Amino acid sequence: MKEGLVGGNMPVLNIAMVGSDELAKEVAKSTDQRDVHTYVHKEIVDGQTRILSLIRPAKYPERLRPLLNALSAARAGLIEVTAIDATLGEVLVAFASAGIEHGVAVIAPPQGEWIDEDMAKSLFKQAGLSKWTFEKAGGIELRNALFTIMDNVSELLASIEELPLVVPIDQHFNVKGIGLVAIGYVQSGVVSVHDEVTMLPHGGTGLVKSLQVMDDDVERAGAGDRVGIALRNAKEESLSGTCLITHPEIEDKKTNTFRPLALEAHTVSSMELTGSPFQKKQLEAGDVVHASIDLQFNVGRIESVEGTNFTVRWETPLLQRIKDSPAVLIAQLDSKPRIMGSAQLRKVE
Repeated sequence: MKEGLVGGNMPVLNIAMVGSDELAKEVAKSTDQRDVHTYVHKEIVDGQTRILSLIRPAKYPERLRPLLNALSAARAGLIEVTAIDATLGEVLVAFASAGIEHGVAVIAPPQGEWIDEDMAKSLFKQAGLSKWTFEKAGGIELRNALFTIMDNVSELLASIEELPLVVPIDQHFNVKGIGLVAIGYVQSGVVSVHDEVTMLPHGGTGLVKSLQVMDDDVERAGAGDRVGIALRNAKEESLSGTCLITHPEIEDKKTNTFRPLALEAHTVSSMELTGSPFQKKQLEAGDVVHASIDLQFNVGRIESVEGTNFTVRWETPLLQRIKDSPAVLIAQLDSKPRIMGSAQLRKVE
């Protein structure tokens, strides 16, 4: 067991997947069937458990948000190419804009049809996914390719645990005998039993009573883990809507301890947009856009435009990490592709 992995902490690679249920089941076992389907494969190597977790937005391409949520939690990708069409273009733009540099593609034409593999490879490169590999559709080969990616990003995953805690919560409920439980993916940092946490944007606090990862009780959960957090002294309304859990701010002059809050709320942002290579549409003042970051899906209206810089006013406050924020995906639901590109946001107010 690696040093620092206390309480049975297992390395996990979250993989956003666009493809069929059949292909997903070749790689991993189905575990959850909400609007995002999840599949898990556990393997023990040299006494260390490693986990591949596929996150597949079942309602995509009809609905964009489940795809954006899957990309929010993922560090790698798996795309099943069943046709070279507008949907594939949008998928490539989404993965590239989300910064998913590592991934696996599988060419899988429907019965009796053919796909030009060279053309597919060139589209991946054009979109900015040049590190992706093309593999045959077999469970063992795909798992091996994904474990190779896991090895390649292991240092990155460890470094993300050094950052402040951010856990976007996607479901919560009361459990008899346990109380309030919040579930989400740890995006950065580490949460431990007995930690005090704060719930944003509502601002309530609570104490971590216990933690569960993959149905096991653990002492701590780190970046990549899908965690159930049992909370003491927390109010259910603090978890309503989009909620992000983080550690509270500390300012103790006696001990000279200072820890700022990890997130800030934007009502107005200045936005530097990196447009996607496949996007022809130009955004203008008055346009409505959607921003996806840390499982939030916020509506904003563009107030002014200067070149690639925009001022956007959000309908509800958008929470962004103050340091080391991931890129924000910008979408416009009536464009084709719907993804405009990725953006860096700076708080104006």
